[in-house]
Amino acid sequence: MRIRELIEKSEMLQLIGVIQELYPSLTLEAYEKNLTEMIPNNNYSQVAVFDGENCLGVAGIWIGTKLWCGKYLEIDNLVVSDKFRSRGVGKLLFNHISQKARAENCSMMALDSYTSNFKAHKFFYNEGFAPKGFHFIHILKEEMIR
Repeated sequence: MRIRELIEKSEMLQLIGVIQELYPSLTLEAYEKNLTEMIPNNNYSQVAVFDGENCLGVAGIWIGTKLWCGKYLEIDNLVVSDKFRSRGVGKLLFNHISQKARAENCSMMALDSYTSNFKAHKFFYNEGFAPKGFHFIHILKEEMIR
């Protein structure tokens, strides 16, 4: 297994099959549109684990700054392909992302997880993450939520 950091939209678009395991309703058109906004406007990139040309897992990342914590790295849309779970792919992703956050002099890493995703929560706890607060949302367009 090897890690690759993806910064080009064309590389990210090739991984839609893995991303769709998390968001089955995501179309290629919507994915491309979102990436077009996310890459330049939010410093968005992806980290992916490959076995040959086969992508086993992928996570989006961006680095931002907030008043309460300074510079931080946010992990977004982390997904390990169902057939490759419990094989160390997620651990490999987290180790690489953690090293990147340290190299970028980030004060912390953050991620969001659906409240019902208990298996992921256990993994996140094991990786040293803990809830700090609530992520409140106010949905304005229900049809746009995946």
